[in-house]
Amino acid sequence: MKRKRNQRGFHHIGLLIFVLVLVAVAIVGFRVYKQNNKQSQTSPKIISSNESDNTSKAVKAGRLLSRGKCQGTQKLTFTHLPMREQDFSILIPYGLVVDDHVTPIDHQYFSPADYKSARDAYPVYAMADATLSEIEQRTTERGVEYRLVFAHSCTSLYYYDLVTSLSDKLKAAYDSRKVDLRIKAGEQIGAIGGQTLDFAYWDTDTPLTGFVNLASYDAEPWKIYTADPYPRYTPELRDLLIVRNPRTTEPIAGKIDYDQPGKLIGSWFMEGTNGYAGRQGTEGPTYSTSHLSIVPEHFDPSYFVISMGDYNGQSDQFLTKSNSPNPADVTEASGLIKYELTQVTYRKSDGSIWDRISFTKPINADSSGFVVGIAIAQLTDGGNKRKFGAFPKKTASQVSGVTSAAKTY
Repeated sequence: MKRKRNQRGFHHIGLLIFVLVLVAVAIVGFRVYKQNNKQSQTSPKIISSNESDNTSKAVKAGRLLSRGKCQGTQKLTFTHLPMREQDFSILIPYGLVVDDHVTPIDHQYFSPADYKSARDAYPVYAMADATLSEIEQRTTERGVEYRLVFAHSCTSLYYYDLVTSLSDKLKAAYDSRKVDLRIKAGEQIGAIGGQTLDFAYWDTDTPLTGFVNLASYDAEPWKIYTADPYPRYTPELRDLLIVRNPRTTEPIAGKIDYDQPGKLIGSWFMEGTNGYAGRQGTEGPTYSTSHLSIVPEHFDPSYFVISMGDYNGQSDQFLTKSNSPNPADVTEASGLIKYELTQVTYRKSDGSIWDRISFTKPINADSSGFVVGIAIAQLTDGGNKRKFGAFPKKTASQVSGVTSAAKTY
């Protein structure tokens, strides 16, 4: 709130005029403050702009994502695969929830033909003409890995992650801290081995509409521009990647934004934990412990999965025994809901269990396993808040209602 200023030294007519002006300015200022405060709760920083033109907002977003190195607004065409056809087995679509990825993952995975291969076993190529605008290096227990951002234009970008080595050209640019390279489609940019290649396409003209609060994702602003890459492929590549993708439900590229106001379905964040950024612990980031997703399963959306950042002290994901009630149907009027949790299992078309590595299609979820715990949920505050708790090794009869163990999201 604005504090009243203590005005002194003005008298008579001058004082009256000043007071009138001050009141007028205060009224306008309060309206602007109120509007800006309202916007800050609903609009992400990356597209909060005084510009009314959507194209200008898209270009602004692209410049931020490319560190100011993009030009134009033309859309790219993917004319090359990031890996040779024989070097990857399946394409995992957007939307997987696994381990600390509690909310649906905003990238696809090109799975290697051999997970036991040596690092740098498979060359990685640029998929479209673009400016390489960013290289980020990290060191993990597996070794050095790189994340790369490619800007075809300010509205059409893509990125890779988990690249295990760079080509000489890219390594020289990274070492000199001058990353601003024109890259041609089909040019080798590095290599990967023993793990998946992360990939996503960003379209800043089309921010996602399935998040209740886009500002929750300011910590990773590219998420809200995650777009279906299939329309951008040449017909030949599109056909090949449709075959390699185990998902058969549209959109086959996958989906990450499932929020519905007043419903249980979606990705939610614990109150007071700064959205996707999450809580910061004394021993480093613990962002995902405050995350919760109750969303369609990404391979078999006829099932839904409950993904928790804090289930018995760790993140975990489950199907539900009855696969009911559908979280898209759960409202405040539904009252307390109990779900029996079972481990996520996939089966091939012949009924055998899928190993999650080899190619098969279609993949069917299976929730027939043992019940390992109970989750409870109840919407409150007109459906704007969700009380949620999970109880490992409990049965439905042992949990009678919302307890102090439940958190508000």
